[in-house]
Amino acid sequence: MTTHAHPERSETSRPTLVPLTVAAEEFGVSVKTLRRRIADGTIHGYRVGRLIRVDLGELRQRLIVEMPTAR
Repeated sequence: MTTHAHPERSETSRPTLVPLTVAAEEFGVSVKTLRRRIADGTIHGYRVGRLIRVDLGELRQRLIVEMPTAR
């Protein structure tokens, strides 16, 4: 018998958790901005031990907003 902890979840759906400093550099924002977004609920923060991590995929979905073109 084979048991799976999360059968509906594939390996690609796992979050890519990175430190705030890495995420801030990747998106060109400050660590303070990411902490504000976690505090206001825009993004989720994940505590791993004493450190806070964020999911890069979630940041791409929630922080990158397409601006409408003016015509």
